[in-house]
Amino acid sequence: MPYVRARSFAVVLTLTTGLVVNSPADAHRASTFVSSPRESYSFDQGWKMTTGDDAKASEVSFDDNGWKDVVLPNAFNEDEAFASDIHQQKTGITWYRKHFKMPANANAKPEHVFVEFEGVRHVADVWVNGEKIGYNENGVMAFGFDIAKALKPGDNLIAVRVDNDWGARERTTKTRYQWSDKNFYANYGGINKPVALHLTGGVYQTLPLWSSLETTGVYIYGKDYDIAGKAATVHAESEVKNDTSAPRTLTYGVEIRDLDGKRVAKFDAAPITVAPGQTATLSTEQRVGNLNFWSWGYGYLYTVTTTLRENGKVIDAVDTRTGFRSTAFDNGKVTLNDRVLLMKGYAQRSTNEWPGVGISVPPWLSDFGNNLMLEGNGNLVRWMHVTPAKQEIESADRLGLLQAMPAGDSEGDPQDRRFDLRVDLMRDAIIYNRNNPSIIMYESGNKGITEDHMAKMKAVRDIYDPHGGRAIGSREMMGSQIAEYGGEMLYINKSKSKPMWATEYSRDEAARAYQDDFTTPFHKDSPAYNRNVEPIAVENVKRWWDFYRYRPGTGDRVSAGGVNIGFTDSNSHFRGDNNYRRSGEVDAMRLPKDSLWVHKVMWDGWVNSEGRHTHIIGHWTYAEGGTKDIFVASNGDSVELFINGKSVGQGEKSDGFLFTFKDVAYAAGELKAVATYADGKTSQDARKTTGAPVAVKLTPVYGPRGFVADGMDAMLVDVEVVDKDGNRVPTAFNSINFKLEGAAVWKGGLAQEETGPNGAGDKKKSTNYVLSQVLPVEGGINRVLIRSTTTSGKVSLSASSEGLKPATISTKTKSVAVRNGLSKVFAEDYQPVNLKRGPTPLTPSYADTKRGVTVVSITAGSNAADAAKSRDDNEASVWNSDGTKGQAWIEYDLGTPQAVDAVSLRMTGWRVRSYPLHITLDGQTVYRGTPEKNLGYADLSWPVVTGRKLKIELMSPTEDRDGFGNIIEVTTDREGASTGAEKVKTGNILSIVEADILGPVK
Repeated sequence: MPYVRARSFAVVLTLTTGLVVNSPADAHRASTFVSSPRESYSFDQGWKMTTGDDAKASEVSFDDNGWKDVVLPNAFNEDEAFASDIHQQKTGITWYRKHFKMPANANAKPEHVFVEFEGVRHVADVWVNGEKIGYNENGVMAFGFDIAKALKPGDNLIAVRVDNDWGARERTTKTRYQWSDKNFYANYGGINKPVALHLTGGVYQTLPLWSSLETTGVYIYGKDYDIAGKAATVHAESEVKNDTSAPRTLTYGVEIRDLDGKRVAKFDAAPITVAPGQTATLSTEQRVGNLNFWSWGYGYLYTVTTTLRENGKVIDAVDTRTGFRSTAFDNGKVTLNDRVLLMKGYAQRSTNEWPGVGISVPPWLSDFGNNLMLEGNGNLVRWMHVTPAKQEIESADRLGLLQAMPAGDSEGDPQDRRFDLRVDLMRDAIIYNRNNPSIIMYESGNKGITEDHMAKMKAVRDIYDPHGGRAIGSREMMGSQIAEYGGEMLYINKSKSKPMWATEYSRDEAARAYQDDFTTPFHKDSPAYNRNVEPIAVENVKRWWDFYRYRPGTGDRVSAGGVNIGFTDSNSHFRGDNNYRRSGEVDAMRLPKDSLWVHKVMWDGWVNSEGRHTHIIGHWTYAEGGTKDIFVASNGDSVELFINGKSVGQGEKSDGFLFTFKDVAYAAGELKAVATYADGKTSQDARKTTGAPVAVKLTPVYGPRGFVADGMDAMLVDVEVVDKDGNRVPTAFNSINFKLEGAAVWKGGLAQEETGPNGAGDKKKSTNYVLSQVLPVEGGINRVLIRSTTTSGKVSLSASSEGLKPATISTKTKSVAVRNGLSKVFAEDYQPVNLKRGPTPLTPSYADTKRGVTVVSITAGSNAADAAKSRDDNEASVWNSDGTKGQAWIEYDLGTPQAVDAVSLRMTGWRVRSYPLHITLDGQTVYRGTPEKNLGYADLSWPVVTGRKLKIELMSPTEDRDGFGNIIEVTTDREGASTGAEKVKTGNILSIVEADILGPVK
């Protein structure tokens, strides 16, 4: 079989029961299905760590007895996560040392011993037995070294010096790494990601570690998909090295196993001879039937074992866990497995940190948090600024959560070595992660970049992942001829070619503690990044409607969707009155806010809102005698509100999904909202008044293995204040005293801390209760994290509060096998996959509700040569009239009379500029008025009229006033408020970016 460049996906192997077979989660560990001399070990146990520099710390004889015992991953400053402003995170030198012995059951003498670091922040120098092995300095991606020649019989020592200076520079050029940014990339310094050891013979499949080893590893992909027929051609290839002194004739084999471990395919390539010292790429492919395709909410994964056989004997075997899915990025849409999928999800910081522990959490906590995106019916996470940890990427594979993967960027497009470093990082990230099915897009920059730079990024993709079914693009890039997707940060974009989706919309913030204007602690709602939970949930309904109304099916130019900025509260780029960002739909401990559930209402379905969902925003425990507005999110056609069974009436519907009930008088009991749909069916939601607080309630949350004594595992504990019936009291803010005993370490939680009298303190200087064993509940609930030690034993947690009945829970941690610093146990192997949503439906995901009307020619009162720019499907181009009164018009000839009932206009200054318009069709007025200011497109509609020539003219001069002053994203001046407003003067100028003329579906 001739060599063809290919791609692969990574997966998790589970039993149909949902329990995971103990098999590798990385795409390059030694196979657990096919025996070979290759072996892989977790290298995380048995390290010592200290802060401060000592030039002798790399020496074997150095005394490290006074150092702290740690299990990796472990950042030296993890305690600072959410306890301080990102700009204040500690930097400096941290040393790590570990003694280990080669396993007795290993090869008699393995030819290669690779140590693989999944990532270190920021610069790492590595020694083995006092010999300098190498260094890595990008602070994001994985790297590794072959340490075989430095090893000796018996005890061995590895030492790592880490410098997490914000101003890290490339040593050879003294160039700063652009992504080491104090706003966007929280600095958890040290070995903050896992480490593994791989032992191989002299002929082996390489690791995907280009920058340190210049090797690319295994690459697997599917092609020629038949989704309905459940078949695809599976291609596998491996980069193979022969480091022996003789030619070796090898047979490259492939075995594919499903979630039950059952082999579903086995095929070989023809034997090939690899010369001594040669590196070759071996490949083969075969048609495979009865495949389960990876999909949204359906993380079906296969294990692909690639083997090297010599004279019938397996000399190397690697497991790659992957899923198979087809994609397309055209006609303004994203298609997954032949079905159009509207992008809806979150722009999330890649650090994805937790209070008190930062990014160093066990894999089950990644799944726990990321799964909440799916619970809210999201389908895409756009990781921000830097490539996320492999653990987060594999979590999305298991869950069925699509990803957009960046390389490294803060913001901007440098024209020097700094951009070359970004290209290098993209290369490394693609090679390392190209076998993960959940990645469907590569992001080349957090902002738009030049066409030349986009071409460089695309060339890297085309070399290392040409068949992976992944688009490459970046934010903005509306007029790019190279980028394969684009979309502005906040505004609505439409396209009939490459998909356009909003990369960061709905940018306000709200702490979970501050619920509404009627619930203590009273907090003034401020749309400038300091809101309450109720109004920000309402705002999120409004902001999603901006994109949903332009979904596929609404014309030939459509929006591909968008991602809401910040799924979790994050320890970076804050703008409110806290020292961390609170724009998450869940807080930093992954406790939901109402916004998560309003998204669940709106986002079910591949394109259109499906299912039946209703959510009452807020609670129903208030002071007697008050009145308040009640907001309900629902995808029903109408919603009726009931108090204790008595109707309050129908809600006023707005923004597609929002139902408002004005001035509802509070009465203790039950508040119920009942939504009715066109088919007569209903959905409902209810809130009940709770009684006074009487007790503390504790609920433990474990990973699938229970609580494991590996020094890295965690147990979450939810603490609630409940009434006499066990119901959580949503107005409770009691202070809880915790007492932890046994084989565990307290890491605690997070809460709003009033640092001055009457809550007037400076929250930017608060520690937010991080690590404190006194923690208030907020809205009746909070959550704490407890980390295991390396000694198994009983763990007991008690919680008490003045005047409340206390609570205690107990458990016992389970031991894990570690010998001589090595372990065969990888925690991620025990994580189940999520198959909840089921396979991709074979039916269409939408039906057209509007059609784009054809235009054969365009004339204009002035600047007629540019008139076509108003219909060129390029939001970076614009037609302007010349400012002459009476010449501010443009006319579209439809060729033949056509039915028209709407025009969707993107006009310069859409957010700030008022355009008094008169629209006629064959001289008949169809619209006269001033469109509302908008976030991209103004929709003007009328009863269906048939005609040939549609004319848009300006009736009077334009003027500016920001229509969205409460939506602050960067600045409120004309340039920041609306791209292009500063370039075109107000007055007698009609300025159209795009004019979509629409008619009813025939």
